[in-house]
Amino acid sequence: MASTSHDDEAAATARLHDERVALVGRMASMSRRDATRLIVREGGVCLDEPDATATLIVLGDEELLPASPGNDGDFDAAIFAAADAGKLAIISETELWQRLGLVEPDRKLYTPAMLADLLNVSVSVVRRWRRRGLIKPAREVKRLAYFDFQEVASARRLAELLSAGCSAQTIERKLADLQRYVARLSRPLAQLSVIVEGKQLLLRQGDGLVEPGGQMRLDFDAVRHADSAPAAPSIALPEPTAEPPTMDGLIYEATALEDAGHLDQAIDVYRATLAAAGPLAEVNFALAELLYRTGDLNAARERYYMAIEVDEEYVEARANLGCLLAELGRVDLAIAAFRGALACHEAYPDAHYHLARLLEGVDEGSEAREHWQTFLELAPDSPWAEEARRRLIN
Repeated sequence: MASTSHDDEAAATARLHDERVALVGRMASMSRRDATRLIVREGGVCLDEPDATATLIVLGDEELLPASPGNDGDFDAAIFAAADAGKLAIISETELWQRLGLVEPDRKLYTPAMLADLLNVSVSVVRRWRRRGLIKPAREVKRLAYFDFQEVASARRLAELLSAGCSAQTIERKLADLQRYVARLSRPLAQLSVIVEGKQLLLRQGDGLVEPGGQMRLDFDAVRHADSAPAAPSIALPEPTAEPPTMDGLIYEATALEDAGHLDQAIDVYRATLAAAGPLAEVNFALAELLYRTGDLNAARERYYMAIEVDEEYVEARANLGCLLAELGRVDLAIAAFRGALACHEAYPDAHYHLARLLEGVDEGSEAREHWQTFLELAPDSPWAEEARRRLIN
């Protein structure tokens, strides 16, 4: 009896106790046979094929997304119905290993500027992806977003789309097909994949695809050309009404115009938002970003100053102001801006990096080394890390 009780207790504490698990596609980290053995050891039952009796479906990290109902693929309508009813969960291979305690979540964090440089896209593109819910920060510190490695992988796939030549129509059609499926996943694009085969797109994405107006719209072609030439809008702008626009409505209209590449019009709407709602820090920041992109550096500087006046701990505004002041030749003020950013958020790697560069330029090598070292401690895998290492050697 004691042995039976012990066995029952062990079964109850197994991490996959009573789970009926189906593996879909190729595993990236081990063979299917080894994965099956591990699942059984943890109390689960492995199914030969995914079906509606499963309680857990695991997508191999090297596998394409199963087709939606009505297409040929691994999932049938009964599986979707079971998922709709909450009877089964669909997770990635990585999530399974994390659940079993085999791997720890990677907590290396990247700021928007680092992510943009890593992927060779503009920061405005990164902000657009975040705004549309395609990538989500792991955390925020004083309005500064930090993205973990999973989100970096997501952004990398999105960057690949920019050079793949997929049309917005193809993207939208695939998203519409997959919308019901991907909404069940706990993580956004990070836990899935973007696969481009010729002109065919499979975008595996989590929550956050729906625009504030309720429409699913993506136009990566417009993103690719946003900094060089206006593109045809890919999203529906709010229809004019007799009612005065709300603040949220104005901000949505401004971001829609920005996403469509109509920067001058977006600037006008942001200005109208400030006139209607007062000096909002985030609107001043967004306006400063657009003014910079259109080449109006002095106006951008004033808007960064205004954002900081409204929220003195807006560290990204302080850092962007520092970069702009350095570009305008005001190195002394730029150094002060970066020091102000670090006073608010000492662990801000971008500020350490830019401050170190400026300090070297004014022959403050000793202090510069301190910031290079701190930067490497905070962001050893940053795309700027190699430069920091070289500076410390010299």
